[in-house]
Amino acid sequence: MSKVKTIIMGAAGRDFHNFNMIYRDNEKFEVVAFTATQIPDIDGRKYPAVLAGKLYPSGIPIYDESELQKLIQDNKVEEVVFSYSDISHEDVMHKASKVMAWGAHFKVLGGLPTMVKSTKPVISIGAVRTGCGKSQTTRAVAEILKNAGLKVAAIRHPMPYGDLAKQAVQRFGSIDDLKKHKCTIEEMEEYEPHIVTGTIIYAGVDYEAIVREAEKEADIILWDGGNNDMPFYKPDLNIVVVDPHRPGHESLFYPGETNVLMADVIVINKIDTADNMDIESVRENVRRMNPKAVIIDAASPISVENSDLIFGKTVLAVEDGPTLTHGGMTYGAAMVAAEKFGAKDVVDPRPYTVGTITDTFNKYPEIGNLLPAMGYGDKQVKDLEKTIANTECDVVIIGTPIDLRRIINIKQPSVRVTYDLQVIGQPTLVQVLKPFLK
Repeated sequence: MSKVKTIIMGAAGRDFHNFNMIYRDNEKFEVVAFTATQIPDIDGRKYPAVLAGKLYPSGIPIYDESELQKLIQDNKVEEVVFSYSDISHEDVMHKASKVMAWGAHFKVLGGLPTMVKSTKPVISIGAVRTGCGKSQTTRAVAEILKNAGLKVAAIRHPMPYGDLAKQAVQRFGSIDDLKKHKCTIEEMEEYEPHIVTGTIIYAGVDYEAIVREAEKEADIILWDGGNNDMPFYKPDLNIVVVDPHRPGHESLFYPGETNVLMADVIVINKIDTADNMDIESVRENVRRMNPKAVIIDAASPISVENSDLIFGKTVLAVEDGPTLTHGGMTYGAAMVAAEKFGAKDVVDPRPYTVGTITDTFNKYPEIGNLLPAMGYGDKQVKDLEKTIANTECDVVIIGTPIDLRRIINIKQPSVRVTYDLQVIGQPTLVQVLKPFLK
């Protein structure tokens, strides 16, 4: 019986995990290629033989998604497996229509078959979109568990933008480990907040191997999901964060809707800054979609160092990159700070951009007058630094999860915005975590 020729569409994350779980060492299939999108400069590489298994001694090539039609037709591909997240249902089906027109089946993989079972209890924190507030929710859960005397290992959704073989299993216990593993800005934004609060965090490519290492030093595993992806581990408690600034998105995006349907607990975040009608719309939607889920109300209030520097000034608002790009948000913590503390004007950075930052605005024109802190490689970090230096402003407001001034030189006066989760009313996170605290 001939093998089913397969292409996996991805973005250097879920695609590799799906391969490892379903296709590695599976004689029924021949994965001829991965395709890549969302993340700059991840095509043109290979999924290495050391990770691909015995059936792929030369590894598996990774191409840009724009080459998908040619790859299907040149390789007589029978199935295309969609394997990335934070994309609207409509856009998923547009891709499906093209794949089917080009002669292949279009396929998505189920949640449970792609989840690894841990030997330790697993609490998963996911979201319906990038930028909902999952990170601060994860930190809040970690602190509750640690305060109860539990050893916690957080495992982050993959961000393998470098040497995949070297990144198979990564452990971060100190800031020095970020340099050791040559982390991008995007990786540091996710790992550093855990490290500075004393939580060990793992990441990488091979998520079964990762959890087996984490189990050696943890009482409990905390899955820190990325984008709006489904958990990679079978959760004992599944917490999902929704965003009333984007009402309706809880049922319009893949696989965010799946997350809502699977959730044990739904956190409605940002209720301090969202419109009341939008909050209630989201509440009604999630109650209708998943009436068994516990709903928690929360806010993410900001703190700003030297906030007096903002009043009456022309400011540049620098926000988390992925939240503005494929997350689709039109503002973030820096913009909230600019409005709250009386900035005179928010400067449009687009006339000042260079190189890959210009490319980002061309690809995501809806970003508007915010600057996404893109830093997927050394060149992009340098382009970001130069763009900020070029921008004519009085003050730079840094709304990213890490202090950019540790990574790049900012010549203008600057202030940093931070934010943490604040649960409002009842039920609380402590209450839903009580079974794990004994």
